[in-house]
Amino acid sequence: MPSDAHQFSPSADTLQDLRRAFGCYGTGVTVITTNTHRGPLGITANSFSSVSLEPPLVLWSPAVASRRHDAFTQAESFCVHVLGAHQLTLARHFATEGEDFDTLSWAPGPLGVPRLHGCLAEFHCRTHAVHPAGDHSVIIGEVHHVSQVSESTPGLLFERGVFGTFTPQG
Repeated sequence: MPSDAHQFSPSADTLQDLRRAFGCYGTGVTVITTNTHRGPLGITANSFSSVSLEPPLVLWSPAVASRRHDAFTQAESFCVHVLGAHQLTLARHFATEGEDFDTLSWAPGPLGVPRLHGCLAEFHCRTHAVHPAGDHSVIIGEVHHVSQVSESTPGLLFERGVFGTFTPQG
């Protein structure tokens, strides 16, 4: 272990340290959409991951404290949109505003939930399971339809509280 490593045990007093340590792991950025009785709803999430190929399962984890949490944990279906580097504005929009689709290019997808145009990939899912997990919930979706654009477009990434892109190394 490097001598300059900051070591600690997770506790109420070290939550910011734990957040910074988690932030060292760079992730892709997604926007998840669904339908509610009030209309379309979206949220930015970097907790997305593939789970299984057979059956095709993915997961993501909304915070329990989010005003949008209950709508997503109760949704029958949702769509995960993998954002490209050119979609930082979209990521920031859904990080703060979930119901404003007025200025966005979208249409209903194969399962009826909002499909945002121009994303690198879309995973249209039916909710398979929801599990409580501390201050978040884990939502597992079974993928029913996939759309993917050119693999040459870089993805939008999030690391240490900053958005960016991947730079290949040799």
